[in-house]
Amino acid sequence: MKIGIIGSGHIGGTLTRRLTELGHDVSVANSRGPETLRDLAQETGAHATTVNEAVRGKDLVIVAIPEKAVRDLPKDLFADVPRDTIVVETGNYYPERDGRITDIEEGTPESVWVQNHFKHPVIKAFNNIRWDHLLKRGKPPGTPGRIALPVSGDDSRQKQVVMRLMDDLGFDAVDAGPLSESWRQQPGSPVYIADRDRTGVERGLSEASPDRPPQFRSRGRQAAD
Repeated sequence: MKIGIIGSGHIGGTLTRRLTELGHDVSVANSRGPETLRDLAQETGAHATTVNEAVRGKDLVIVAIPEKAVRDLPKDLFADVPRDTIVVETGNYYPERDGRITDIEEGTPESVWVQNHFKHPVIKAFNNIRWDHLLKRGKPPGTPGRIALPVSGDDSRQKQVVMRLMDDLGFDAVDAGPLSESWRQQPGSPVYIADRDRTGVERGLSEASPDRPPQFRSRGRQAAD
């Protein structure tokens, strides 16, 4: 696949490394410009591009940036992107880092807020695993205790593509329902940085509460950043 990645931090950099290893044609961009991605491009064979170039002509785009940075992306970034282009959003909302985002504080799930900003459908994935576990803990299908990751979204075809990609990366994938239910995999939920297997993730999703525990506001950020 032709894959664009916006963000070169822990999750974006890890996915750049893993997806190029799998043979995908990866373009990576960040807010500082392609010249700052020279080392990552040389290491992985990915193309260092601008943010606008990262979404053009791609089968799948991964946005792996802090939630506060979503508002800094060009407002028309996805205006000319076909609706069937898959956009994966990996972010998490941490008030101590992102500042208070009123809509999220009032109950809008993080990825619904992102989708509203992009005006393009998004799939929520890769937000609940530590970056180093994403890099190193993938296992072959059928391995006992294989880590499972939830995937939320409203387009079943797009979710299936993302879930197959997770399998290729070494993780079981669990359909976590529509994007409106993506709060079940947010920070503070039972499946957040828990490295559960498929059964454990299914149980954790069913046990999740939309109310975040107080400690999530001050806990260390260990997944997407």
